[in-house]
Amino acid sequence: MFYYSMYGHVARLAQEIQKGAQSVEGVEVKLWQVSETLPEEVLGKMGAPPKSDVPIITPGELTEADGVLFGFPTRFGMMAAQFKAFMDATGGLWRTQELAGKPAGIFYSTGSQGGGQETTPLTAITQLVHHGMVFVPIGYTFGAGMFEMEKVKGGSPYGAGTFAGDGSRQPTELELEQAFHQGKYFAGIAKKLKKTA
Repeated sequence: MFYYSMYGHVARLAQEIQKGAQSVEGVEVKLWQVSETLPEEVLGKMGAPPKSDVPIITPGELTEADGVLFGFPTRFGMMAAQFKAFMDATGGLWRTQELAGKPAGIFYSTGSQGGGQETTPLTAITQLVHHGMVFVPIGYTFGAGMFEMEKVKGGSPYGAGTFAGDGSRQPTELELEQAFHQGKYFAGIAKKLKKTA
């Protein structure tokens, strides 16, 4: 699983997804982040906290995984440029179709309710399609949590999500439960696919 997180929202979802995936017997989860493309001076002016010590991924490391979950914040209804820059660097893998047939899922953070909870994953699917990956959405497998109407909740049938607001809002317990569910659900599917390969 790999992600980009400027303010920590996507990183928090990734941690919970990792817990969910590790709850499936026989599944090992590696967590990576993509490189930052903005200078430290700019990040400082934006109020971004320092990056975690999660290792930086290289495109070649994607081939080691039996399945991949991609996490990123939204910028204007699409994945952040930092994540897109990493995906653009996977051209060699695309040319050889080394990721074809691997299961893949998406999780994300948006600034507001109208900020891309569905458009962000929808536009990101093109990355998976060109690589020949098998998209594994969570659908409505999260049950009643998918239909919560009394609380603000990120996420959609495409994957787990959260609302960052002005950056001060952190993922809620319900959003973290959905993230855990996505990790567990995805790991179960990836394990089944590996077994049948």
